[in-house]
Amino acid sequence: MNALCSGGGRPMKNTATRDLYGYWDQLRGQRPAPERIDIDPAAIRRVLGDTFIVEIDRNRSFPFRLAGTRMCALLGQELRGASLLDRWSDRTGLADLLTAVSSDLTARVVALNGSTLQGHCLDLELLLLPLHHRGKANSRILGSLTPGEAPYWIGLHPISRFDIVSVEEIPATSRIQRRAALPTGTRRYGHLTLVEGGKASA
Repeated sequence: MNALCSGGGRPMKNTATRDLYGYWDQLRGQRPAPERIDIDPAAIRRVLGDTFIVEIDRNRSFPFRLAGTRMCALLGQELRGASLLDRWSDRTGLADLLTAVSSDLTARVVALNGSTLQGHCLDLELLLLPLHHRGKANSRILGSLTPGEAPYWIGLHPISRFDIVSVEEIPATSRIQRRAALPTGTRRYGHLTLVEGGKASA
C-alpha cells in the first residue's frame, strides 16, 4: 500500500459508495453486520451494477460470488469465480485488508488508481463492508467499485492494474450508537420488527 490513512480527507466521495454504505448501515441495525440473506437487490438497483460480493475462503483467494455489470465492464470480463486479488499491485496488502474487514467487522473505503495497458488512468473508490452468511462471521464481504468519472474508454480498455492510494475506516454512526431499545413485546429479525400479540378481545 502506498498510504494508510487513519483520518483526514473525506471518505465516500462517490454517490454509489454512499448509497451502498447507507443501505448496509440501515440494514444491520444494532448488529455489527447484516446477514447475506438480508440483501435485497431491488433495494440497491441504482448501484447494483457497481456492487459485488466476495467470499472469505481458506486459501485467501477471495473469489467473487457476484459482480455487477458495470464492474465487469470496467475489468473487461465476467468476474464470478475470479479472484478479487487479480490486477492488484499489492496483493498481500489487499488480502490483509479484506481479512481485517471480515475479522473486526469494520467498514473500509479505499481510494485507488487504476490503469490500463493502453496508458489510461482513472481514480476509483472501493467500499468493503462485512457480511454474515448463515450466521457465520468471516464469510462474505459486500462492496462496490466505482470510478470518479466515466471516460469513453470504459468497456473498451479494461483496468489491468490497481494501486492503493489510501484506506480509511468508517466508524459506527451515531445513529447506531444512540438507537433506542425496542418496546416491550417486539423482536427484531434482520431488518424486520415483529410486534407480538394477537387480536384484542372485545
